[in-house]
Amino acid sequence: MKQTRDHPMNQTRNETAVITPTARVTAARLAIRAARPRRRTNLLLWAAQIPLAAVFVLFGREHLTAGGILTVAGAAELAGAIGLLTPWLAGLAAAGLAAVIVLLAYARRQQIKALWAAIRR
Repeated sequence: MKQTRDHPMNQTRNETAVITPTARVTAARLAIRAARPRRRTNLLLWAAQIPLAAVFVLFGREHLTAGGILTVAGAAELAGAIGLLTPWLAGLAAAGLAAVIVLLAYARRQQIKALWAAIRR
């Protein structure tokens, strides 16, 4: 069976693969393109992302002026809003914003407990 040089896994022991930065970028772009959702799903995602980005900009501006941990959250919300509107960063931005929401929920855990106790009465 003849080995080819096209694929790094098909190399013999004496050959070395040289992966250039351009090849890595091309591979990343192809992977992103292959992972894209269907057209209708993509349209629905953008229909949700755009208003969410606007909401995160509004809240991010308010949190920036609050001071303390909320300033960090506000900066992250603004960065996440920009990321939501950037196609190749949208997934990473959504994950980052989810982390911000968890951080805010943790910071407000006493209020959540009090609300839960009031609801259960």
